[in-house]
Amino acid sequence: MATMDQLKEKVLSCTACKLAATRTNAVFGGGNFHARVLFIGEGPGQQEDLSGLPFVGRAGKLLDQMLDAVDLSREKDIFITNMVKCRPPGNRDPQPDEVSTCIEYLHEQIRLIAPQYIVCLGRVAAQSLIDPNFRVTKQHGQFIEKDGTLMMGTFHPAALLRNPRQKVDAFDDFCKLRDRLLESEASL
Repeated sequence: MATMDQLKEKVLSCTACKLAATRTNAVFGGGNFHARVLFIGEGPGQQEDLSGLPFVGRAGKLLDQMLDAVDLSREKDIFITNMVKCRPPGNRDPQPDEVSTCIEYLHEQIRLIAPQYIVCLGRVAAQSLIDPNFRVTKQHGQFIEKDGTLMMGTFHPAALLRNPRQKVDAFDDFCKLRDRLLESEASL
């Protein structure tokens, strides 16, 4: 069993799939290693690839605004990562073989963090982790228990930039998460 630092070192030097050949940086994730909430996107975008940090582009700024609006922060309350750790060319969806190559890194991150809640940002993460038939537009904001962890799918921030009308639904999902966190704190 690896420590988080050992796992990060493995991810940053990984060449197991074809995405490694086109990346600038692998993106391990960021935030609190002891967070109660783990956010999982699909894969790094251009800005993330350049910086080696998760969700730092326009979508990341929107995510930060939504987190701030429900009194959550990356540094204190969440850890954020992606299904794949290297940018798919042209920001395309990760291919199934790329996800299957990288999924063990994600499983190990989940094991080490042991979050109470997992929030899947977008279709790729939700279909990979919650249900292959998951439909974000219909099932967003619903908590589903899997292996003792409550999971929820919601809109990816990049999708919200393309379709701003969905921001209201996504913000409602963030409010539901905040309310669950507050309820669980009150019961301690």
